[in-house]
Amino acid sequence: MSHTVAPGKIVGIYYTLKDGAGNVLDTNRKGGKPLAYLHGKGSLLPAVEAELEGKAKNDFVQLSLPPEKGYGVRRDDLVRKLERKLFPAGQALTPGMRMNRQLPDGRVAGAIILEVGDEYITVDENHPLAGMALNFEITVCGVRDARAEETVHGHAHGAGGHQH
Repeated sequence: MSHTVAPGKIVGIYYTLKDGAGNVLDTNRKGGKPLAYLHGKGSLLPAVEAELEGKAKNDFVQLSLPPEKGYGVRRDDLVRKLERKLFPAGQALTPGMRMNRQLPDGRVAGAIILEVGDEYITVDENHPLAGMALNFEITVCGVRDARAEETVHGHAHGAGGHQH
């Protein structure tokens, strides 16, 4: 039984994510629990998973990603002006509000509301981190074999089993 990061392993990590200027965007290091994920199932950015491959408990990784390997470059075509009637009647909408909307093909797109008008709502469907260079500091804090139900479900489960 190997204790290195590989497809089918449950991996626990502590991480800090910083932007190109060194500002902390997210971290679970300060009193947080490790992030547990099933390696090889796309839970993390592909470039991050690739960098963690073969690592073991207590290994430390620093990784800088350009936007193309992170959440993509910002796309002007993802800023859309949508008819107000596409939103639930009576729903309070304000600039800066995050929302999800179902696309015609059934996928769900996350968006941030930019402008609210009587007839149109302008939304930005770019990922909030699109266009940003991302700098990760990651410590592997555990690696184990996935249990059968985790493999079937495609993600890590907590100590008590299936919890979603």
